[in-house]
Amino acid sequence: MSADESNTLMKRLPILLIFAVAIIGAFTLKDSLSFETLAEHRESLLAYRDANYLLAVLGFIGVYTLIVGFSLPGATIATLTGGFLFATFPGVLFNVTGATLGATAIFLAARWGFGESLGAKLEHSDGAVKKIKDGIDENQWSMLFLIRLVPAVPFFIANLVPSFLEVPLYRFVVSTFFGIMPGALVYTSVGAGLGEVFAKGETPNLGIIFEPQIILPLLGLALLAALPILIKMLRKGKTQ
Repeated sequence: MSADESNTLMKRLPILLIFAVAIIGAFTLKDSLSFETLAEHRESLLAYRDANYLLAVLGFIGVYTLIVGFSLPGATIATLTGGFLFATFPGVLFNVTGATLGATAIFLAARWGFGESLGAKLEHSDGAVKKIKDGIDENQWSMLFLIRLVPAVPFFIANLVPSFLEVPLYRFVVSTFFGIMPGALVYTSVGAGLGEVFAKGETPNLGIIFEPQIILPLLGLALLAALPILIKMLRKGKTQ
């Protein structure tokens, strides 16, 4: 193996490790990070939080970061746990912080392994591919917030795509932190009410984000994020 090949392999090792852990986790952890597990251990979690609040906060953010960073199952349950342990506020801040740190880890690993070379190829390409990349480059802030606000875009995909399009790190971090906050706020508030749900022996309504009173404001925010793109398209149409 040449020095260049060895260097390329080393660069791609982090993202390949993430893919490997994600696949293993999908088969081995899907029953561990569940609502039933949270219900079973809720009293011990609350007791630990009361006795070691700062460690509980740091430990929670660390676990959330690992779940997102390795794309493990259980991110929704982790968000509910944040609300259950720390209330809607500051729980939503702990949830968003952990999610942003984990997303940033994927972003950096993907950029280091594939993003730079792929970005250069896209930049020097011709035709439709080049036009698409230029369109995204011209509207980076809007596009970044849009993929975070639209629930249909998988979180893992929203972490990978920007790494291939030469998005600056600070833009990715800022748009992730604030872009995921509306959805995180919904699930954190559901988690904050789990005490009553546990008392009744029920399960939370995780489809709440698709109910009209929730999804319509989120789509409104997505439309607001897309507005600068639409305005630029209209202006270009008039000049042409």
